[in-house]
Amino acid sequence: MLANKKRDKKTLGDKKRSFPSKLLTPIVTKPLNRSKIVYGMLETMLGGYRAATRIDAWKNPRREILPYYIQTFCRKMAQAFGVEIVAVEPIPTTHALWASNHISWMDIPVVGSVSPAFFLSKAEVATMPVFGPLAKVCGSLFIQRGSGDANSMATQMAEFLKKGYSIIFFPEATTTDGKQIKKIYGKLLQSAMDANVPIQPMVICYVNSKGKLDDKVPYCGDISLKDSLLQVMDSDPVTAYVLPLTPLLPAGKTRDELTELLQQRLQQGLEDLHHRVLKRVSA
Repeated sequence: MLANKKRDKKTLGDKKRSFPSKLLTPIVTKPLNRSKIVYGMLETMLGGYRAATRIDAWKNPRREILPYYIQTFCRKMAQAFGVEIVAVEPIPTTHALWASNHISWMDIPVVGSVSPAFFLSKAEVATMPVFGPLAKVCGSLFIQRGSGDANSMATQMAEFLKKGYSIIFFPEATTTDGKQIKKIYGKLLQSAMDANVPIQPMVICYVNSKGKLDDKVPYCGDISLKDSLLQVMDSDPVTAYVLPLTPLLPAGKTRDELTELLQQRLQQGLEDLHHRVLKRVSA
């Protein structure tokens, strides 16, 4: 009986010693993870500034070589957040108006790491500290929204496309939870029609370690950008899967027809991507 009491006392002592370490683990690891990510972000941004200086992109960006640097920058930024990017099929180098579904701010580094296209951005981004100069040096197309005239925006985009520079945009015009495609807005497809270039759709999804759609990366609902950033920092690493789809040719089609075709292609493509990469639960 005495021996049993000693063993019980020892076991109780072990529990007392182990309890604080379990309690402290998230308290310690969370700041460390955040610090690691912030360091990776800063290192990537400094690398971007150094690369821009090396190729003299501040004064005269050479658009023919910029896609390589943009893709490298975006890939490193995604890696800083623990996001691995996997192309389910080879990504084409088509000169086109690229269109992707939209889930999160994370889509920018993910899509930018694989597509040979320049980003479409609001003019206000150009004046932002730190990010503004980088957006400029990356050759982004800044749209003067003004009164929100989509026809004027499409004209600006068409001129850019005619010069041989591809553009990528998000036709849903908002972020989603990634489970389906929301209604897309096709007015900007006029730019591809006017420039006579194809529309290159692509779909993306974020998958967690359990093989399910990740619910931390989506930036939708009432969450603020700050909280979304922290949520992604504190979550487990995810994999971003990218699937390029069959391009749409504008010739002989109206804008409404192109919009409907793009809606269908994105939805079918997203369903196909989910079928390929998500784990199924057996009944």
